[in-house]
Amino acid sequence: MFGNQNIKFRHLLFAIILFILLVVVSFGAGLLASNYLPVFSGVKDFSELLQSFSLIKNHYYGILPETKDMEYGMIRGMLDVVGDPYTILVEPAQNELQTDQLTGSFGGIGARLEWDADGNLLLYPFPESAAQKAGIQEGDRLLAVDDLKIQKEMTAEEVQAAIRGKVGETVKLVLARAPDYSELSLNVIREEINLPSVTWNLAAQDQRVGIIQVNIIAATTPDEVKEAVHDLQTRQAEYFILDLRNNSGGLLDAGIETAELFLKEGVVIQQQYRDQPVEEITSDEDGPFTSLPITVLVNEYSASAAEIIAGALQGQQRAALIGTNSYGKDTIQLVFDLKDGSSLHVTTARWWIPGLNYSIHGQGLIPDVSLSTEEANSQAAIDAAIRYMVK
Repeated sequence: MFGNQNIKFRHLLFAIILFILLVVVSFGAGLLASNYLPVFSGVKDFSELLQSFSLIKNHYYGILPETKDMEYGMIRGMLDVVGDPYTILVEPAQNELQTDQLTGSFGGIGARLEWDADGNLLLYPFPESAAQKAGIQEGDRLLAVDDLKIQKEMTAEEVQAAIRGKVGETVKLVLARAPDYSELSLNVIREEINLPSVTWNLAAQDQRVGIIQVNIIAATTPDEVKEAVHDLQTRQAEYFILDLRNNSGGLLDAGIETAELFLKEGVVIQQQYRDQPVEEITSDEDGPFTSLPITVLVNEYSASAAEIIAGALQGQQRAALIGTNSYGKDTIQLVFDLKDGSSLHVTTARWWIPGLNYSIHGQGLIPDVSLSTEEANSQAAIDAAIRYMVK
């Protein structure tokens, strides 16, 4: 789930498809599409695609999907042929939520959404939130967000994406309130909502051990890890467990920066983009926690940027890994924003840890202390880490 660049993808294949579809609808495809074809080496035309789309549009007996759904289908069909599980299309609502998660904050109203048994979407404002300050009450039914009417078939992601926006801007909510469920409209000014990627606590078994759980590798993760260490040290923690279980990754740069907190200066990872020489990503100075006693927990769902952190610490013999083999995702994806708010994640490079004497590809990181799957996913992993560190 890497994505350290947001690059406008206007002159690549999917822009062509967008133009082709729009032009076909307006019966002038050939003229406009030809202006974009030279961008692609070896691509002459899309005559079969145009012909197929036209035939379906003009002759299909049933009700056709929306043009946008057909366009997404074309893109996904092309990605299926590419055959890479990490080169994917992410539709607008999911893309917005994912971007918020990786950024570490978003503009929102501070309320929980919940569907009831009758298909009504209910709002539950958080204390002191923008939603509560604007007058939203627990159990208010949400009928519309600006011009978007709430439908039973909508996903929670679609509604959340509509509610979210720039901090300081206003969103109009149409509600129905008990007991008579008469309609009312409220304007809510969005405020910044933080999405912490790190939580921490002292181990119940041994108060000298601090546990730092990293749930996703977001832009804010390095600073959050530093805050966690400092807070736990003020509470007399001497040993630390970095818990990367069930962490599917996130931002490449944030993963490297997090690893650097615990490493001495030197090479963190190596990476290679297509047709490019191998590049070394190095740290120019020792991190602030190079002498901190630490172990790292991993399981089969620790992947991508989380594996960079764990692998770099293991490769430099900085920390032991405890758990099961990790996921084994050693590729980098760039995220390209498309015009409609969707995004294309494209595998563009491969990375590896120079200090490791094995490849994680296909097998994942190999723990120094192996546990069963059941143990790795339970409190037993914490117990094993404490036994390993605290002699």
